[in-house]
Amino acid sequence: MVTTDYSTGILQYIPFFYVIWSDDLLSASEISVVQKAIKLDETLSSEEKKQLDSWLHKDRPPHDDEIKNWKQTIATSKVKLIESDTYPLTSLSQRLVKNDELNEQLKHIEVHLGIQPNHYNHLFDVEVVHEKTSDEYDADVLDTILKGEHAEEVDEFRKFLDKPDFAWEILRDKDEFRNRVLKQVQLLGEAGYGAMAYPGTYGGTDNMPAYAAIFEHLMFVDGSLAIKFGVQFGLFGGSIQKLGTKKHHDQYLTDAGKTKLLGCFAMTETGHGSNVRGIKTTATYDKATDSIIIHTPGKNDNKEYIGNALHSKMASVFAQLIVDGKNEGVHAILVPLRNENHDTLEGITIEDNGYKLGLNGVDNGKIWFNNVKVPRQNLLNKYGEIKDDGSYFSTIKNPNKRFFTMLGTLVGGRICVARGALGGSKMALSIAVKYALNRRQFNDNVKIQEDLIMDYPTHQLRLTPKIAAAYVYHFTLEDMMKCYSDDSQPDKRKIETQVAGLKSIITWYANDAIQECREACGGKGYLLENRIADLKGDVDIFTTFEGDNTVLLQLAAKGVLSDFRAEFNSAGFASVLKLLQTQLTDKLTAINPLYSNKVDAEHLYNPKFHKHAFDYRTRRLTYTLAMRIRDYIKKGIPSYQAFLKVQSHLLALGKAYSIELSYSIFCDHIEVITDLKYRALMEKVGCLYALDQINSDARWFLEQGYIGNTKSKAIRQRVERLSTELRPHIEVLVDGFGIPKHCMSAPITK
Repeated sequence: MVTTDYSTGILQYIPFFYVIWSDDLLSASEISVVQKAIKLDETLSSEEKKQLDSWLHKDRPPHDDEIKNWKQTIATSKVKLIESDTYPLTSLSQRLVKNDELNEQLKHIEVHLGIQPNHYNHLFDVEVVHEKTSDEYDADVLDTILKGEHAEEVDEFRKFLDKPDFAWEILRDKDEFRNRVLKQVQLLGEAGYGAMAYPGTYGGTDNMPAYAAIFEHLMFVDGSLAIKFGVQFGLFGGSIQKLGTKKHHDQYLTDAGKTKLLGCFAMTETGHGSNVRGIKTTATYDKATDSIIIHTPGKNDNKEYIGNALHSKMASVFAQLIVDGKNEGVHAILVPLRNENHDTLEGITIEDNGYKLGLNGVDNGKIWFNNVKVPRQNLLNKYGEIKDDGSYFSTIKNPNKRFFTMLGTLVGGRICVARGALGGSKMALSIAVKYALNRRQFNDNVKIQEDLIMDYPTHQLRLTPKIAAAYVYHFTLEDMMKCYSDDSQPDKRKIETQVAGLKSIITWYANDAIQECREACGGKGYLLENRIADLKGDVDIFTTFEGDNTVLLQLAAKGVLSDFRAEFNSAGFASVLKLLQTQLTDKLTAINPLYSNKVDAEHLYNPKFHKHAFDYRTRRLTYTLAMRIRDYIKKGIPSYQAFLKVQSHLLALGKAYSIELSYSIFCDHIEVITDLKYRALMEKVGCLYALDQINSDARWFLEQGYIGNTKSKAIRQRVERLSTELRPHIEVLVDGFGIPKHCMSAPITK
């Protein structure tokens, strides 16, 4: 039956029914929300309730002609939809029936079904009064939540950056670019920001978490500045701080923090990449002269891609320490590179790496050492020393443990790399969103204005989940740096492994996000002036420096296999295998079919479901990986070859664990947000992240029977819906990143 003449009671529900059936996302729980509202609506007669109920059956949907009548009724009324209304759809219904008060039951439906204007403003042939963003939330409040414990330091630093020296420019000549970045780094050093992570005695505040926060902010200025800053103060100065002793601190640390002593961090070699333990540069102790001789033994054993190489006076050189003919493993030695006139010293050869895909403001170079002699005291000897009698001594007897203890002290740099990549993605997302809130395109020839591209569901879907991920990863990295900086926990092995995985997924995420932002801005995103092009080039390298992501994910997976109790690297498998026997009990119960196809909103939006899904995936991958390795070993396959056969499985486990860790940290963090309104917003943001991650790996969850086809579809639809629900707050969310206005220089954001 098609009804063409509607009573007032039914008429007020017509906009809602039109949206509901056009949305095609009616679940049992949503139908019950509408049915309950109709039942409690005292403005309706029993006949009106009966008519409305008849339109709420998925197996007997309203006739197409009925839906067309609804549309025609609304269109001919000339009533306008106003997005800025607190309850836009309820207000539309109120004006449609010329009522003085909003219907409380309609408000209930609008709120509990999460209906937002951009669900439906394309459905009505009426002029829509567009509002770029809602004022329900305050970006400053979100910014304060993100700044956390170091709000004061961050606020001061933002003001410091508001000067012409830090204004972004297009510079394509690498020498000019490098000189500008060097000047910027010197300004930061003189102002005390470089030494922030150092003890007060050496000009710092011993505040590594605040240092990481300002490092991220430098990405808003320029990627090259962030990296050169990190090399000078984090890697070079940090190696002196973390691997040296008081004599080194007293002699070098203050000058490094003030940029009076420019230095570099010479670890990576051309032929050995991420395999630090396998580097070939030697540091041989000569007892006769009480000195250490640094030497590059082969053609591809030179130091490669060393940041600050062209400007430095000194290098922290990682080399195989040989004492009395015995290789004591990798140690760091301070090696002078140039004299006061900046002339290269005897035995030192340095070449420019030349132009790169990005970061051309950083002077990367190659370094060779030809029997370069330095004093014995230049050995950074916190974990191993050459005594006055010429013998080697270390309080850590196990060479494996000594090696990983040394590397563990430098994991803060890896956290900063992830933090920098995250800063790049925040910048790109902010530019893309602000452009999408200004750019209009296409219409239906009835509306006066073209639509904002941010109002298109596809645009929301490509950007909003990535904004949600930025919030999740922000809190995750804050927590990681706080744990790393806790000196009461000297054993950094677990955190090193966790950061290896997090650095991988976050830098990959950042590259994906920046690429999506470039495309979302069309040709404007391709222009250098709009910053995204440089962000693409600059952040690209983050996936391979401070450890190649694929290698790091395998490291993280081995940590999960060994329950973080063993020392291991790219070739060390025996210690993992010793623990496999304790990992081979799969306590996972079979998934109930009712659970695998449960699709109501209350379940899908529940963090308990998300955590269970992530935990199930990590545990299942751990168990099946251990079983595969054990089976290969039983067949007589060497352990190294066994691990090669399961590399893709290792990557899957490393990624799964890292995502679970991120979400768990995020959930713990938002529990301490005291403002319930903003906690609820962050819960919705976290929900979008979790469902988007599950949706991205739906194939695996389907293969395992953890979710069924119906649930998989429902999760995908919920990702789309949440992206739309967050549309009114999209600009507030990116403004909540706290990027200073003087750094937001892209013309398309204006």
